[in-house]
Amino acid sequence: MSQGEMEQGLKIAAGSILVGVVVLGLKIVAYLWTGSVALYSDAVESVINVVAAVAALIAVWYSARPADADHPYGHHKAEYFSAVLEGALIVLAAVAIFREAYGAYLTPRSIQAPLEGLLVNGLASAINAGWCWVLISRGRKLRSPALVADGKHLLSDVVSSGGVVFGVGLAALTGWSILDPALAALVAVNILWSGWGLIRESTAGLMDAAVTPKEHAAIQGVISANADGALEAHDLRTRHAGKATFIDLHLVVPGAMTVDASHAICDRIEAALKDAIHGAIVTIHVEPEGKAKHHGIPVLAPGGR
Repeated sequence: MSQGEMEQGLKIAAGSILVGVVVLGLKIVAYLWTGSVALYSDAVESVINVVAAVAALIAVWYSARPADADHPYGHHKAEYFSAVLEGALIVLAAVAIFREAYGAYLTPRSIQAPLEGLLVNGLASAINAGWCWVLISRGRKLRSPALVADGKHLLSDVVSSGGVVFGVGLAALTGWSILDPALAALVAVNILWSGWGLIRESTAGLMDAAVTPKEHAAIQGVISANADGALEAHDLRTRHAGKATFIDLHLVVPGAMTVDASHAICDRIEAALKDAIHGAIVTIHVEPEGKAKHHGIPVLAPGGR
């Protein structure tokens, strides 16, 4: 990761904290004005947003640290811990919301000043909508799991907030007080689903999940097109670790080929993979032709066979 990309990631992560605090303040005001348990649930989720934004900032900063003696493969996976933490916090928030919704169901409460509260809550949702787009788009470009996870969480917040605003307005117009705790429970279900998704995706990263089939095919194509002089490539293995994509393969060359010549092929393949896959870290093991498996990646370039 370049210095410029690291600075971009840190600025975006810091911006999330500021946005989260502003949105939280607006949602608290909306809840205090209305007394709506559904708007309370929205505010609770925003508390989680702020905590998650702080965790994302720390994770982005730590993951950008260079490899050292204790972590020779770098610190890329730190961002996955942030995403797992955010998922766990979402689950805790959902439990708190369910508890409040149940209390409101047992003791219905009237909603006061709904228009003012809904307008303030709508403003908070609009801010979140704009910022979640920034987080997801820039996070994907920077290959930052922490920023993308934060953006997806905000997106779920925007969706649930829209439902809350509609439902609370309907409850105020109709006088159906049961709608308020029912909507709060629906918000809790929505963020539970969001939290499960974050935990599942982040756990896959911690477990060294391979790249997608589409990415795998692209990697094979790059190797095949840039292995002129080799015989085949096999035992291709990949794994994601935050911004890094580790790519390992065995390259079979003619037995009489010099070390310099085989090394030049490896350099060519490595350079091509790094151009095609942002953050690629490539390891190539060279083998003589007797090690060919005849079912690996064929060499498409002239002179490969």
